[in-house]
Amino acid sequence: MDLNQWFQKGLTVNEYINAMTTNKEEMLTIYEGYTVREDDKKKLEALRTRNIRAIVLSEDWCGDAMLNNPILLKMAEAAEMEVHFVLRDSNLELMDQYLTNGTSRAIPIFIFIDEDGNEVGVWGPRAPEMQALVMEKRASLPDKEAADFQEKQMEMYKGLRTTYQTDAEIWQTVANSIMSVLIK
Repeated sequence: MDLNQWFQKGLTVNEYINAMTTNKEEMLTIYEGYTVREDDKKKLEALRTRNIRAIVLSEDWCGDAMLNNPILLKMAEAAEMEVHFVLRDSNLELMDQYLTNGTSRAIPIFIFIDEDGNEVGVWGPRAPEMQALVMEKRASLPDKEAADFQEKQMEMYKGLRTTYQTDAEIWQTVANSIMSVLIK
């Protein structure tokens, strides 16, 4: 399938949100809390004439999707960009074309396409600053063989989820990273 076909196959924003069984409230909290900055709005509005669309490879259980998807959705509103969601786990044929570091099926992945279905940019699964934060948190975990590794890892992820839902600076960091791909 080409990217236009993948886009057509994808779920609309409402279909995706209505089908969510995990992280729905958390994602909507970020969506309701995040506001696109005025200077970014102007840049995004300039994209309207380019008719860019987004294919989002995602799953509702993913913490990074919980953070990044609502920010993209707010940006898409400003750009009048249509967004469709393709579920990673049932669409590995597409996912495997967008592996992180050539090996990982990390999500979300945002594939930006023009009206002819040509790829014009790819973003994901994390802003570089967020990747650095996650790596820093992982480095503080005990050895994987340690008796408390599992517990400490769960605490770390719980803390990240809380931070993702409440830290507007993180939201702007993600937005800046997505903007760097969209506005070039």
